[in-house]
Amino acid sequence: MLRYAFFGPVGTFSEAALRTVVGDAPAQPFASVDATIDAVRSGAADVGCVPIENSVEGGVPATLDGLAVGDPLVVVAEVVIPVTFVLAARPGVGLGDVTRVSTHSHAYAQVRRWLQTQLPGVGYVPATSTAASAQALADELAGGEPAGFEGAICAPFAAARHGLDVLAEGIEDREGAQTRFVLLSRPGAGTTPAPTGNDKTSLVVFLREERPGALVEALEQFVTRGINLTRIESRPAGDALGRYCFSIDCDGHVTDARVGEALMGLHRVSERVRFVGSYPRADGGRTITGSGPSENDFEEARSWLDRLRAGAAS
Repeated sequence: MLRYAFFGPVGTFSEAALRTVVGDAPAQPFASVDATIDAVRSGAADVGCVPIENSVEGGVPATLDGLAVGDPLVVVAEVVIPVTFVLAARPGVGLGDVTRVSTHSHAYAQVRRWLQTQLPGVGYVPATSTAASAQALADELAGGEPAGFEGAICAPFAAARHGLDVLAEGIEDREGAQTRFVLLSRPGAGTTPAPTGNDKTSLVVFLREERPGALVEALEQFVTRGINLTRIESRPAGDALGRYCFSIDCDGHVTDARVGEALMGLHRVSERVRFVGSYPRADGGRTITGSGPSENDFEEARSWLDRLRAGAAS
């Protein structure tokens, strides 16, 4: 039986995302994104679920950095879920009693306008996750240490899971916000899902040197083969100021001829390319290819070259 891990505690959006894939299978919460990734990397868990991108706040640095360094991990699936928040409190606490709220910084950024309008002057207490603030109130309710705040901004299911009252719901500033989660595994035979025709490939690219046009040269490997990029973010490489790596998602699967050629091109012009996985898209989008050669054209060209090489060797 596979052992699952998620960025916890119980009641986080990460758990909700994992449950859409594994149902009620046993899963262990970990206190941070880093701890969840380390659990998979060390073998304490077989699959871990962490957030990687939010439609409002962008990429999740802890996940992007965790995939760029350390022993390689691969994405085996992605999950996109809508994000909605509630303001929850211990039973008996009313909206007018709330002077301080707690939540994760990404969630706080998505409810600031509502707070300014409905609870002007309310204080903010950072939490490691949205569910951690709900759990702190629940622990206080059970006779534990005072939480230091009256309201928790969390997911509806976290409020229900921890026995809290919902004082307000749908408090996010932007309707339709979504968060993308990835399921991570250690690489090995059979870990990469088979191509579906509507896939995504994730990479981390380290440029060989700092010079004009180095990034353009890397990106040309996709452009010239008609491959659409769905995300590109720079992150500090960690070894010196001004040194960056690039976290990239592109349409297609590593077994696609055009994607394979792009990866070979990147390998030629970059210091290092880390393959982070090919997996089915879950965002409802479709694979986009540029005008020009089709996938069959790439495969035909490769077959033609193989025939030439076979003839030259005979």
